[in-house]
Amino acid sequence: MTTLSSAQPPAGDEKSPRRRSVGRAIGITLYSIVAGIVVIALIAAGAVVWTIQRSFPQLSGTIALAGLADDVTVQRDVLGIPTITAGDTHDLFYAQGYVHAQDRFWEMDFRRHVTAGRVAELFGESQLGTDKFLRTLGWRRIAEKEVDALDPKIRGYYDAYADGVNAYLADHKGAEASLEYAVLGLQNPGYKIEPWTAADSVAWLKAMAWDLRANIEDETDRALAAPYYTSQQIASLYPAYPYDRNPVIVPTISSVPAVGAAAALADGTGSDASTATASIKWSQVDGVIEAVSALVGGVGEGIGSNSWVVSGDLTKSGMPLLANDPHLGASLPSVWHQVDLKCRVVSAQCPFDVAGFGFSGVPGVVIGHNDRVAWGFTNLTTDVTDLYLEKVQGNEYWRDGALVPLDVRNETLKVAGGADVKLEVRSTVHGPIVSGLTDDFTAIAEKPYTGTHGRVAAPADPPAGDYAVALKWTALEPGTTPSAIFALDVAHSFDDFRAAAKKFDVPAQNLVYADVDGNIGYQTPGRLPIRGAGDGSMPQPGWSSAYDWKGYIPFEKLPVVLNPPEGYIVTANNAIVPAGYPYFLTSDWDYGWRAARIVDLLQRKIAHGPLTIDDMRDIQADQEFFMGKRLSAAYMQISTDRKGPDAALDLLRGWDAQSTADSPAAAYANVLWDELVQNMFVRGRDHAAPASDQARMFLVVDGLLDNPKSPWWTNEGLGVSGREATLERTAVDAYDRLVALQGDNPSKWNWGTLHALPLRNSTFGESGIPAIETLFNRGPFPVGGGTSIVDATGWTLGKGFATVTVPSMRMVVDLSDFDASRWNQLTGTSGHAYHPNYIDQTENWQKVEMTPWAFSPKAVTAATTDTLTLTPGR
Repeated sequence: MTTLSSAQPPAGDEKSPRRRSVGRAIGITLYSIVAGIVVIALIAAGAVVWTIQRSFPQLSGTIALAGLADDVTVQRDVLGIPTITAGDTHDLFYAQGYVHAQDRFWEMDFRRHVTAGRVAELFGESQLGTDKFLRTLGWRRIAEKEVDALDPKIRGYYDAYADGVNAYLADHKGAEASLEYAVLGLQNPGYKIEPWTAADSVAWLKAMAWDLRANIEDETDRALAAPYYTSQQIASLYPAYPYDRNPVIVPTISSVPAVGAAAALADGTGSDASTATASIKWSQVDGVIEAVSALVGGVGEGIGSNSWVVSGDLTKSGMPLLANDPHLGASLPSVWHQVDLKCRVVSAQCPFDVAGFGFSGVPGVVIGHNDRVAWGFTNLTTDVTDLYLEKVQGNEYWRDGALVPLDVRNETLKVAGGADVKLEVRSTVHGPIVSGLTDDFTAIAEKPYTGTHGRVAAPADPPAGDYAVALKWTALEPGTTPSAIFALDVAHSFDDFRAAAKKFDVPAQNLVYADVDGNIGYQTPGRLPIRGAGDGSMPQPGWSSAYDWKGYIPFEKLPVVLNPPEGYIVTANNAIVPAGYPYFLTSDWDYGWRAARIVDLLQRKIAHGPLTIDDMRDIQADQEFFMGKRLSAAYMQISTDRKGPDAALDLLRGWDAQSTADSPAAAYANVLWDELVQNMFVRGRDHAAPASDQARMFLVVDGLLDNPKSPWWTNEGLGVSGREATLERTAVDAYDRLVALQGDNPSKWNWGTLHALPLRNSTFGESGIPAIETLFNRGPFPVGGGTSIVDATGWTLGKGFATVTVPSMRMVVDLSDFDASRWNQLTGTSGHAYHPNYIDQTENWQKVEMTPWAFSPKAVTAATTDTLTLTPGR
């Protein structure tokens, strides 16, 4: 009998039937497993795709909505930008609310949780610190008071908008509203979307005011540094605005009729022109153009903006051009939503024919133009926040020699997946107590300054009790900004524009203006405090009323200019007026490098012929880096004892100072700048000096380069003494750092990759879970520009070179033909991940290119790719 073993073929016989059968079985098994995995993956992928796409908005056809009086058309172009046309204002803002919810509802919902201090309700106890701070500030409470104070017409706009949002939510629950709700359900399955309210809209304006709050960081940094540095050292780190070299916005305040008086004067019912605001005049700053030509630089430090307007006397069309690019934190989606709002028949009852940039969650257009005027914003940078040192005993605090009760309220914070948390909010006459909520404010209370600075005296002989820090801020009082947006949208004259500006009290902004009659203008709006004994540059003694605010600068005393003889107005967060203006505005302006560069470029282009819309775009795209050029000159005679750093320095000597994305020299110059600031003011010192504001440090280091004996050139902790030694050490440090980042071949270095923009979703894009972050984040995108550059892609000294602040949008408005205007924003119209309009504007944004901005009905129709009709329903 033949045994099985004896019948087996020799080992290694690949043609064995048994081996073939085993292999076949294994193959079948593996195939089945792989096939199963593929099927599961396909099913999962299909489910993911379905989940992602189910919230994409309907863009064409008809939707019946209860509450509409008549049909509303929503025309969208290839970028998804909507033009909404309605028969009355109710339907117009109802439809805008519906469209915003279609495009961005998760963003809107998240924003209202932020402004209400309710983020922990979404994401759990990790957000309690944020909620405690925001609930202490009380944005939502103030917004509710502002809503209650609205006149019935404006309140109607907000309520109609809320009705439109809620009409969308009625048919879109959870993931049908946005992909984020599907992800949120994994962590917080019990979350339910609440109806939208007018206060949800108004509260977001408080968030923008906080984003543009000006100098509170400078005030805080000075207070933290004061115990360790002399007043002279602090003064050297915070020099005065360089009026002798950089421009102011309004060298001469115009004499114009008081707001509302223009119409009366025109029809003979008013008094004569002597009732107008008195003219306050100064001579223009000497040598500005020459200084700018020598500086050849710009600034774009963090949060700020550029805007300028040019008279038709200087343009090819004979009509004004207006340019604007606000600088805000990079976000995905972008903070802006583009829209065109049109009444079918423009009349007193339905006066809107306006296009531009607004905020999802807020009705109206914030920046843009209507059929007669255009306007732009930049941050005013005036000081509208003050910190007060309070002396507290129990539930009382000292005030002019007597103990008075603290204002105390109790809040309940709800926490997803956890128990409610109680919060006691204490306030003084100055505002809420914020020490104990953030490290910096707490540190100020624990070790208050003992020196003097500016007009603030040391808090000598304070009363008994514990120190606390209270925040005084103009936005913590109810205001009228919610009405100002609509007043701007329907302004048809400079007087209308100023009346709207008068209502725009928070955040304080520079407002530039142009109209179809050929006028250009500027108005300082805002609620700007008149201070008592202190200047707000350092925390002030709260126990003495001598340091209290004494009211606000009257609107008719704020700087204004109409049709200046120069033919242009430039605002870039620089000083508004020369020294000598009768009211203190701030000691912490942006230092004017960016404004100086814009003025220089304008004058150079004017010298070569009439200005065009392309010229405006080219200025927005300028990437010249003043400090890079200054360092090139300083290093002209510096060498090291190493070949690599010397080769890197050679890059600077042939560089055009443009921080373009592909430039090796720009990469080295920016790293060199960061290393120099760290070596001079941070590393090796017992206490780091405040050195985060690049615009300010430009002026500080620029002066020190001409003062080789300054003590700031000596750093015992690093073992360097003197300017040359510090510069040489820094050249080597910068080279070694860049080698570690991009290799040892300088020709391969590039600024764009080093300075790349990571577009991160502000919620799940920061989850820490790669698979989820991949759903929502995009980039990084290589970019040029930088901090203190007109193309203001800001980065943070000492914290890496990634882009953190950006020109959030760009626009150029042509008053000769609105359809010739151009616009662009950072990301896209849609907030839905994977939607075609999620980041479809980013590539043009990278290139500083803009797309046509259709405004006339003919142009809008030609650009339309989808039309949706909203029709009355039950």
